[in-house]
Amino acid sequence: MADVELHPRAVEEARHVRRRYARVSPRLASRFVAELDVGIAAIGASPQAHSPHQHGARVYRLPGFPYLLVYLEVDPNTVLLLAVMHTSRRPGYWRRRLP
Repeated sequence: MADVELHPRAVEEARHVRRRYARVSPRLASRFVAELDVGIAAIGASPQAHSPHQHGARVYRLPGFPYLLVYLEVDPNTVLLLAVMHTSRRPGYWRRRLP
C-alpha cells in the first residue's frame, strides 16, 4: 500500500467542488467527499490498477461524479494526487494562455 500525498492544488480543487455541491445539497457534498475518500484509498491500495493518462500520470474516475483524480506514482511507496479534474474541463492552471 502506497502513501497518498495531496498536492495543494488538488486540495484546493476538491474544496472548491465540495463547496459548489454544498450550495446544491449538503447531502450531495457529503457523497462527493465520501467518493473522494474511497478514490484516494483505492489509489493508495493499488496505484498501477488505474488508467494511464498523460506524462506518466494515471487517473481514477469518481463514480457518480464527472471528476477524475489525476495522480503520479512517485516511487513504489508514494503516490502524489495532482488534480481533481472535471471530465469536460481542465483546471484553470492547465489552460494554455495565449499572448
